[in-house]
Amino acid sequence: MAQEPYRAPRGTEDLLPEKVRIYRKLEEEARRILEVHGYREIRTPFFEETRLFVRSIGEVTDIVEKEMFTVSRGGESSYSFRPEGTASVVRAYLEHNFHKRRPFQKFFYIGPMFRYEKPQKGRQRQFWQIGAEALGSSDPRLDAEMILLVLDFFERLGLRGLEARINSIGDKADRDRFREVLKEWFRPKLDDLCPLCRDRYNRNVFRILDCKVETCKELRRGVPEFLDHLSPESLAHFEAVKKTLDMLEVPYRVDPSIVRGFDYYTHTVFEIPYEKLGARSALCGGGRYDDLIAELGGPSLGAVGFSIGVTPTLIALEMEGLLEEVSPGGRPDAFLVPIGPEQEDEGFRLAVNLRRAGFAVLFDHQGKGLRARLKLAARERCRAALLLGEEERKRGVVKVRDLDRGEEMDVPAGPELEARLLSLREEARAGSEEGAP
Repeated sequence: MAQEPYRAPRGTEDLLPEKVRIYRKLEEEARRILEVHGYREIRTPFFEETRLFVRSIGEVTDIVEKEMFTVSRGGESSYSFRPEGTASVVRAYLEHNFHKRRPFQKFFYIGPMFRYEKPQKGRQRQFWQIGAEALGSSDPRLDAEMILLVLDFFERLGLRGLEARINSIGDKADRDRFREVLKEWFRPKLDDLCPLCRDRYNRNVFRILDCKVETCKELRRGVPEFLDHLSPESLAHFEAVKKTLDMLEVPYRVDPSIVRGFDYYTHTVFEIPYEKLGARSALCGGGRYDDLIAELGGPSLGAVGFSIGVTPTLIALEMEGLLEEVSPGGRPDAFLVPIGPEQEDEGFRLAVNLRRAGFAVLFDHQGKGLRARLKLAARERCRAALLLGEEERKRGVVKVRDLDRGEEMDVPAGPELEARLLSLREEARAGSEEGAP
């Protein structure tokens, strides 16, 4: 009986070289923007004690109840692969005593998250996020900064015309009051809600506001809004956020339906939607979580953050025809083409020396002929082909063929060859910058 072939686990994918190139471009753009704004990269473990996520995200959430990958070995603690990044960053912030040494910190992270969801387009069980956290301050200008830099990131990728959807859900006292308002409003409609929302009614009524079932969306028409039940202090914070966004000319719209799904959120919450994705249109979500540091054992300090979904971002880029613009980086400088078997060793030595000098040089190890190697150089999008035959070797030169222009010249091996390759690299870079949006 034939053995079933091995495949990647359901809800995961192999990132093949071409896709890795695109991921790296997104990561490079994110790092550039975040570092300009003073954020420093942090890398936390892929798994944490389960109780960290239960305490931070909330026990009555879909993620904690149904979607975490959790393991337990013997008498040890239960561990779960991280379903999101904020809790781990706050845990690291406290464990390494930043709250005592220098409370205000700005971190960012890039990496995989894990949720046991039903795989579908734009949703996987292992997925990548780009996120940032500003810890130790309640300044509303940080809320605006988060929204600004995310929109700048998407603008750099070519996704123009996006706007932020923002709302405020106040502090704990605001939510306690509003919880009773919602329960009273939904009580007559309880039998018409979907089964999940009927369960949410007693356990976490705010989650009804985020339900994507059409029946529940219709039943929510006219539902009371958080903004009408905020304390003067909470309303002042939200007004300060809007004032800063207006000052910076950041496009946004107040959307009372934005509540976010985690228990740790307070005050400002926001999403950046791309409407063509349909019901789950958010490319990015975030907000303030002023109680979380204290909830995890630290002092009462403000915090705000966001996470960008890499998968929906790639889908949006593809729908806009922008993937080619995002992914052209990483061109090799040259393909070393020995002419004749007697030049193979000398050609390989030259390729190694050029690599040591910092150039990306490809070399054929399959014994292909001259024509096949030149085709391979073109397919790999090399800037140049370096041809080395007996005549070139005797004269101490290398024939450099510019594969973009079709021009060819003999260049002495050594510093002049390196200078020529560097010139081709700079010309290509200047050309790409001229054509950039």
